[in-house]
Amino acid sequence: MSWFAIVLLALTAFALAAWALKLPRQGWTLMGAALMFGLAGYAVQGSPSQPASPRAQVVDVEQNGEFLVSLRRAFFDPETLPSRFVVTSDAFARRGQYENAARFLDNAVRADPNDAEAWVALGNALVEHAGGQLGPASLLAYQKANAADENNPAARYFTGLAWLRSDEPGRTLVLWQSVLDDAPDDAAWLPLVREQVARLEQLRNTRAPAVGQ
Repeated sequence: MSWFAIVLLALTAFALAAWALKLPRQGWTLMGAALMFGLAGYAVQGSPSQPASPRAQVVDVEQNGEFLVSLRRAFFDPETLPSRFVVTSDAFARRGQYENAARFLDNAVRADPNDAEAWVALGNALVEHAGGQLGPASLLAYQKANAADENNPAARYFTGLAWLRSDEPGRTLVLWQSVLDDAPDDAAWLPLVREQVARLEQLRNTRAPAVGQ
């Protein structure tokens, strides 16, 4: 995983906790310190420019199933609960058991092929089970999610996140910018994506011009 993805995921975790999860302001410093500690540990133990081996060396933000579930939920109506299959799969995802999560999500999309959130969750589970790689199965799941609800950007967002984790920040920026261009002004998730695009642009500007081209 690249430093782009690591740093942006850490920033996303902070933004999600501070904004979507309503973390009290007095807790911001503590969470920021925890994230920086994780990044520092990764800098010592891991090699950001190479595949992690073993996987345990990757910063905890990547492996935090709770974070991924919360991030996905930020794109959907909080007043509408996911299907029972998605709820069960989230319990597995929170424990890092993505293969089991994917099995329940397969049941979810079979029961309701138009369940956009189930398709997004399936794509996420497949990406995590593949070590952060966007494969044909996860890409298909995101495509199905987008077809089920073209007005919801979650599928495009997580596709971009997978590209970022594969050290393709240029592709991510193009896709995320399209999400912003299509976003309604009152979208609840708009501040989060807007902040991430701005941060990613800043991160790219601090790196060599060849990166992400």
